[in-house]
Amino acid sequence: MRIAVDFDGTIVEHAYPAIGKEIPFAVSTLKRLQEDRHKLILWSVREGELLDEAVQWCKERGLEFYAVNRDYPEEEAEKNNHFSRKLKADLFIDDRNLGGLPDWGSIYEMVSRKLTYEDLYANDNDDAYNSRHRSHRKRGLFSRFKK
Repeated sequence: MRIAVDFDGTIVEHAYPAIGKEIPFAVSTLKRLQEDRHKLILWSVREGELLDEAVQWCKERGLEFYAVNRDYPEEEAEKNNHFSRKLKADLFIDDRNLGGLPDWGSIYEMVSRKLTYEDLYANDNDDAYNSRHRSHRKRGLFSRFKK
């Protein structure tokens, strides 16, 4: 899939125009999605130097995007027109989603298992699911994302 990912509030905490602290497991989960052969597009309101800083911040952590603020890398960058254009992506990961941003473990599970919010949260009512995830939390479910 082509997955568009917001930066501020999604990969890092909101501190715009500064770069906030990484949201736990954001970078490692995105790298894992790339390993699963998804194409990631950084889709941010940042422009110019602020955008360059965000891209560099990601590169320093081993996260490089298929494209930045465009559909594909070769697409000609538009002059600074101060408008948002549509992006052709299969999925958008953004903290401004209806319902907010799930934790990155849930995001990975939703993408890899093709689950909707409804699917994911319906499982919350399943005792077996809750039991399994309680034990994962005790053992550090997210340790698999650390590199």
